[in-house]
Amino acid sequence: MTDALILIVEDEPEIAEILETYFAREGFRVICARDGTTGLAHHQRLRPDLVVLDIKLPGQDGYEVLAAIRRRGETPVIMVTALAEDLDKLQALRIGADDYVVKPFNPLEVVARAGAVLRRTMGRGPDHLLRLGPLTVDPEAYRAVIDAAAGPLPLELTPTEFRILAHMARFPGRAFGRAELVDACLPEGAALDRTVDSHVSNLRRKLAAAEADGMLEAVRGIGYRLDMPHVR
Repeated sequence: MTDALILIVEDEPEIAEILETYFAREGFRVICARDGTTGLAHHQRLRPDLVVLDIKLPGQDGYEVLAAIRRRGETPVIMVTALAEDLDKLQALRIGADDYVVKPFNPLEVVARAGAVLRRTMGRGPDHLLRLGPLTVDPEAYRAVIDAAAGPLPLELTPTEFRILAHMARFPGRAFGRAELVDACLPEGAALDRTVDSHVSNLRRKLAAAEADGMLEAVRGIGYRLDMPHVR
């Protein structure tokens, strides 16, 4: 769970930086937005596992952002706001917030609450599915799907390409050496490093064709890394 992607939508830079630091310290991946419109764009493109959302935001406020997220699906949302009135809290919970934290707050408490929400909500789908942004991998069904603009798009992969993708999806953001990929995904023969390069090249081409360009990257001097597009 600690490799989950957290989207922080907060217009106060100091608060956003504090939250980002504490989430990253616990092993979470983090992306930040300073306004509601940017936050919704990140949510649409990156499919975060949880959103930490302020209410008073430039442009679209937190209530509007929360309502838009709920129209899209069930991404858990924790409201973090200076609005302490019961009416504000009830409105957020009625729209669909999973939790509500009032400023000033202890950042450790926010991270702990996020962990509790994730443990509760990540059980909504099959445990064996591997999800990374627009990519969903089902190791049991040997099926990989990209959530493209026009809808779910299955990837037509060879067995070796699928094994490489599934193996890397279990450890997003980690750099894999070629020899490690050979041992984990090509156990049937004495595969060479250039054989892995060929499989990965084909896999990258298929991901790019399915609107997932940039997820599988070469790491100079090491091998390859699968991660969220443009998120580190």
